[in-house]
Amino acid sequence: MVARLVIAAPSSGAGKTTVATGLMAAFAGRGLAVSPHKVGPDYIDPGYHALATGRPGRNLDAYMCGTGLVAPLFLHGSRGCDLAVVEGVMGLYDGAADQGELASTAQVAKLLKAPVVLVVDASSQSRSVAALVHGFASWDPEVRIGGVILNKVATDRHEHLLREALGESGVPVLGVLRRAPAVATPSRHLGLVPVAERQAAAVEAVAAQAEQVLAGCDMEALLALARSAPELRAEAWSPEAVGPAVAGARPRIAMAGGAAFTFSYAEHTELLTAAGAEVVTFDPLRDEALPEGTSGLVIGGGFPEVYGGELSANEPLRKAVADLAASGGPVAAECAGLLYLARSLDGAPMCGVLDADARMSERLTLGYRDAVAVGDSVLAPAGARMRGHEFHRTVIEPGAGERPAWGLRQPERRVEGFVRGGVHASYVHTHWAGAPEAAARFVERCAGADGGPVA
Repeated sequence: MVARLVIAAPSSGAGKTTVATGLMAAFAGRGLAVSPHKVGPDYIDPGYHALATGRPGRNLDAYMCGTGLVAPLFLHGSRGCDLAVVEGVMGLYDGAADQGELASTAQVAKLLKAPVVLVVDASSQSRSVAALVHGFASWDPEVRIGGVILNKVATDRHEHLLREALGESGVPVLGVLRRAPAVATPSRHLGLVPVAERQAAAVEAVAAQAEQVLAGCDMEALLALARSAPELRAEAWSPEAVGPAVAGARPRIAMAGGAAFTFSYAEHTELLTAAGAEVVTFDPLRDEALPEGTSGLVIGGGFPEVYGGELSANEPLRKAVADLAASGGPVAAECAGLLYLARSLDGAPMCGVLDADARMSERLTLGYRDAVAVGDSVLAPAGARMRGHEFHRTVIEPGAGERPAWGLRQPERRVEGFVRGGVHASYVHTHWAGAPEAAARFVERCAGADGGPVA
């Protein structure tokens, strides 16, 4: 039994991240073990959640992992905790395009049997707030909205009008938060600036969020609401189910980290480890060599476009990455990793593993993807299907190599990415909990690499 709350909102921009992170930090500050979760594919918010709780921020994505894994992944992440706080995505009922409720906060709340706290931006309304809350509370009878937190309230008079309007709605007001610049988190082209890029400032912001929540919310009522959630009948997911990929071997897999490569799911490291690998993190901005004994390389997402000059200046590491790829060493690269493997990024030399050049673009590419492996690679056999997500403001030319990584089925049919020797590079982010065989296959290939060509 895990006490739990889902923090949702009518739309993006209402203050979900501020409230959810503040609640996590406030409850953790009271001595509770708090498990942080985020609905959807977002990588950045979980970094703030981890800072607030001291535990890995974890994602619950019903599209990429399937609805059947939402509760098991939740139980895996919240094992041993007193309370779980789940931050929603977009508006409460917004999900994957043209897929009904799939991957929406509402669907995840139903799968977790969790009460929902609706965060409402009250800055430009008074009595109308009652109609808004009534509509959200009555839209889907299976979604239990247990309370409202009013955000960006201007004055005591404004608060009085809002409380009066909500008095007959049947949905209690569990918190009122004033406008507070100290809790704000700076944003840029793909959302919030990650924790890794603003450590001291992020710590201060999370502390301010906790103070704001403690001052404005009924913490006892929120905890009681969380504890009212019924028993969740499911078995916790375990990375151990993947099993050792190879007997006796323990290949060393280097995983890119640091400020330029902050996008990764905790389950990836857990799966690689369970499959028999030793995972070692390195920082392409600082380290001039791959970890000693590296057999394979994982380069996830992040912001290489922000650090292009520094990445380019680290020529020894760029050469080491190129040498590993040329030897046939397995390399799995997603989005930022794809750009790092390119010949250049905005004119700055990168690793040169791929015969392609990348640059920033005004166009945002965003959405879930249904992908099919075009041919065999270190991640998947030909014909294997995986679900993923694209989120970037860059383009790479050409968009696919002679051997593409994926054939995409929606929103339009196209091929994308590169498979070259042991390299699999693509814009598509994947969540390996939904396809644990990818982690096992990668470890198996790494165990056979030993600096030589991979079949």
